[in-house]
Amino acid sequence: MKELKTEEKPVLVSGATGYVGGRLIPLLLEKGYRVRAMGRSVDKMACRTWAAHPNAELVQGDVTDRNSLLRACEGCTAAYYLVHSMIARKKHYAAADRIAAQNMLAAAEAGGVERIIYLGGLGDVREKNISDHLLSRHEVGEILSSGKIPLTVLNAAMILGSGSASFEILRYLTERLPLMITPRWVQTPTQPVAISDVLSYLVGCLEHGETAGQTYDIGGADILNYGDLIRMYAEEAGLAPRKIIPVPFLTPYFSALWIHLITPVPASIAVPLTEGLAVPTTCRENRIRQIIPFKPAGCRAAIRKALDKILEEQVESCWADAGKIQAPEWAYCGDAQWAGGTILECGYRVCIAADAEEVWEPVSRIGGKQGYYFGNLLWQIRGLADRLAGGAGLRRGRRHPSELYMGDALDFWRVLEVRKAESLVLKAEMKMPGEALLDIRIRPAGKNSTELQLLSRFLPRGLAGMLYWYVLYPFHQWIFFGMLKNIAKSTRKKILSEPERFTVKIPDTCSLRPE
Repeated sequence: MKELKTEEKPVLVSGATGYVGGRLIPLLLEKGYRVRAMGRSVDKMACRTWAAHPNAELVQGDVTDRNSLLRACEGCTAAYYLVHSMIARKKHYAAADRIAAQNMLAAAEAGGVERIIYLGGLGDVREKNISDHLLSRHEVGEILSSGKIPLTVLNAAMILGSGSASFEILRYLTERLPLMITPRWVQTPTQPVAISDVLSYLVGCLEHGETAGQTYDIGGADILNYGDLIRMYAEEAGLAPRKIIPVPFLTPYFSALWIHLITPVPASIAVPLTEGLAVPTTCRENRIRQIIPFKPAGCRAAIRKALDKILEEQVESCWADAGKIQAPEWAYCGDAQWAGGTILECGYRVCIAADAEEVWEPVSRIGGKQGYYFGNLLWQIRGLADRLAGGAGLRRGRRHPSELYMGDALDFWRVLEVRKAESLVLKAEMKMPGEALLDIRIRPAGKNSTELQLLSRFLPRGLAGMLYWYVLYPFHQWIFFGMLKNIAKSTRKKILSEPERFTVKIPDTCSLRPE
């Protein structure tokens, strides 16, 4: 097959804001390709640094909506399929991925796509202990290859890179546990691959037409086990040697629950990932190295590079960024009181002798290592309680200390809206009997002064929700008052008034726009 002239037609990248897609797009643009980035929210994609590139086109598309997929595929020469439902659909991911793959194949055929490139998972499906996750990854590949379009499959094991779910599990387990009682799967051989190598293979397959219709295993330079990775990480991070004690009675499920408590990765993701570690995940062939020749990185180099990215606070994408973001209906203008019940509010405002940019600087740093400017111990207790209840907790942190994108995970919040020097809207993803938003706004208040507003809104769910709000209401008042005052102090400008309570008229409570 001839090499495709992708300069003439766009290349579709599905899952544009996911961990791999978010890194692949800027690389394709750098190499001169026209890229059509597909995601469920154009606003979310528009926040990315690559969105303004002249060769980037943003399209709304959902793998559950075949019509939107057809619009996204139309006129594209090739399509990268980088969608996975594990975050959005949790334990129902396999059925969701099956339907998504069928939709993608039908849309790609109707839209004239000439080839599809898919990133799957390593692992022999004939293995006795093969996980449901790896079976699902294999099934998606079979569906995509069942049509008329040539499919290239790249099967990878654990991806080592800053922000990947697998690397975050390795990182937190090693840093927090000097002694580990582990299941026997820590001795199973695996062949991790650096995210930079994965991207090189993905781009290389596009550039080499002979890879169409082929399946390849991709891996790094080393074959080792998870215990070796833990020891290697400890060495690269400058930690004391870790003691690992494998035992036969710990199942992958209980290991995943432990991972949920220790790391930012939730049990819904940790369970399928750890189940996959029970079988060998090593390359059975290396044919692709003859077609796309470069020296794969070793695990030590990949870990070192990932740690450097974290220390430099230059994490381009994170596993937690993926997934649909949807503001609750009651947050839209005019929908407040009839969209499910009474909305409860707690709002404070303060006036500062500063401009909007000066006020935005501390607001943009909220959460993560910075904390919440007041009552951080209480926030940590709330995060621990949420983690124990199966929620996100505070360990997800934030991708960057001051830069925020729509859709970013921020501790146990999700960024719904970010307008520099104007507003930051966070949706709570913690376990609670209701839905909550934290709305921080910056408004002009006269000559050389700015008003900073902090508004918490809560839609309770049943009697439990009402009790939750009113029991915690005195703490909310105290915390929000202190937060607002300390944020104002952080500007190092004169505070013109003490924080005071305020309420917002219903038409003003909704700066959010429906997608």
